[in-house]
Amino acid sequence: MARPARTRTVSAAQVRSYAAKAREFAEAATSDLQAGRNIAATSLAIHAGINAADAVCGARLAKRAAGEDHDQVLELLGQAGPDGVAVARDLRRLLPLKTKAEYEPDDIAPSVAATAVERAQRCAAMAQRVAERRG
Repeated sequence: MARPARTRTVSAAQVRSYAAKAREFAEAATSDLQAGRNIAATSLAIHAGINAADAVCGARLAKRAAGEDHDQVLELLGQAGPDGVAVARDLRRLLPLKTKAEYEPDDIAPSVAATAVERAQRCAAMAQRVAERRG
């Protein structure tokens, strides 16, 4: 039997904070991509997506995933309406890059980094819209 996902309650102020962090990570990822730092850009893009997911789940469900397995957030996003589904689509593609970007010695191809940054930008934009609607 699968263990239920651990969650934490998220306030409106925290939703705004997660959305701001998502935007900051996405902007830094864009800057690093432009400078040719593909590993850093990819890593920052992943963190943008994770924070965007926390913002959207917080806004729509008043909670976020709190387990060590980042994949648990995908299930929560599926419960967070169309905004959650949109973020999950991009985050599902970002999460598999985490180990390669952050722990393995291999380089990240420029095209992979560019796609990761595009996904992060979409996630951050969605988080910002959701946070603004939440007030």
